[in-house]
Amino acid sequence: MSTKVHLLVQLSIHEGKIDDFQKIGEEMVALTGNEPGSLAYEWCLSSGRRRCLVVEMYQHDDAVMTHLNGSVVKDLLPKLLQHARIDRLEVFGNPSPNVAALLSGFGAEIFPLWRGLGR
Repeated sequence: MSTKVHLLVQLSIHEGKIDDFQKIGEEMVALTGNEPGSLAYEWCLSSGRRRCLVVEMYQHDDAVMTHLNGSVVKDLLPKLLQHARIDRLEVFGNPSPNVAALLSGFGAEIFPLWRGLGR
């Protein structure tokens, strides 16, 4: 069974705040790219630039914990949330109870892996 953990975060960007949002988002992407076990961290903007989906994939629980305890979440996420709000946070896979509890504290809904073709 796969140990990968996927996250899908949906954000609504406050009116007139797209430039600030993108600047902080760029910093978050750059820092996440240096985290061990981070496999994907992709930000997608709606055509109206008012909604953003962040697709994250981590190799294992330790990588998720590194991300959640690092400067991206501790320092930059609070700044980002001055310009947007999290509408939805979904977690796919089988995170450990510790990781699941931490993510649930952010309002995450956990979808354990039932079946699939993971590579």
